[in-house]
Amino acid sequence: MFWVPLLLLAWAVAGVTCLRLCLAAVHGAAAPAGSGTGEGRGLTLYEAAFLSGGPGRVADVTLVAMARQRRLLLAHTGWATVVDPRGRDDMERSVIGAIGPGGQSPIAPVRAAAAAADAVGGIAERLISAGLAVPDGVGRSVADAVRQVRLAVVAVAGLGATALLMPVPSDLPRHLVALWFALPLIFTLSCLAIARFEVHPYSRWASPAGQRLLGALPRGAADAGDDRTYLTSVAVRGIRAVGEPELRAALAHRDPRQGH
Repeated sequence: MFWVPLLLLAWAVAGVTCLRLCLAAVHGAAAPAGSGTGEGRGLTLYEAAFLSGGPGRVADVTLVAMARQRRLLLAHTGWATVVDPRGRDDMERSVIGAIGPGGQSPIAPVRAAAAAADAVGGIAERLISAGLAVPDGVGRSVADAVRQVRLAVVAVAGLGATALLMPVPSDLPRHLVALWFALPLIFTLSCLAIARFEVHPYSRWASPAGQRLLGALPRGAADAGDDRTYLTSVAVRGIRAVGEPELRAALAHRDPRQGH
C-alpha cells in the first residue's frame, strides 16, 4: 500500500494550490478598483509600457528613447553615458539622476533606480484611478497562483505515474489506483479551467480595460524609422523588440532580480 501516501500527497498538493488560487481570485475581486473605466482615452508611451511590463518596462522604454535620440549612450558592455543632461520629462530626469553627477554608470542600477522612481509611482496611480491597472500585488498573486496550480497538475500526474510503477497488492487492479489519482488531477484541471474562464488573462499589471487598450496597439516589428511605432513596440513587447543589436546587448545587462 505504498501508493496511499503518494495519493495523500497528491491531494495535499492539489488542495493547497487550488485553495490559494481561489483566495487570490477572491482577493482580486474584492480589491478597490479605480473610479474610471478608461473609455475614450488613449495610452501614453509610458502608460503602455507600465501596463505591459510594469516599472521595469517603463525604465527600458525611457532608456531606449533617450539612446535613439543620441542623448544617452548605451554601450554593449553594459554602461550608460549621459550626452544631454537635460531631461525632457520626469522619467528622463529620473534616469539622468540615477546615473549620477559623473555622467556614467552601469545600466543595471540605473534601470532599477528609474523603475523605483516617483515618476513611475505617479504613472501607476493614474492608471489605477482610471481603472486601467490593478492595485499592486493583485495581478501578481493571481498569476502566481495559476502557475502553482499548473505545477500541481504536473506533480499529481508524476505521483500517479510513480504509484503505478510501484508494486501493488495482487487483489488491487492497477486501473483502480489510476482512478484514485485521476480524482485530484481532474480537480486541479477543473480549477484551471474555471480560472481561465473567470480571471483570464492573468495580467500582473493591466486591468481588463487596460488590456483592451493594449490590444489596440501595434505588436509587430516596427520600422526603425518610425520612432513612435518603434517605441510603442518596445513598450508592448519589451527589449526583444529592440532592432539594434548593440542596443539590445546593452539592455541585456541588468540586475538578475529585475524582470524584463
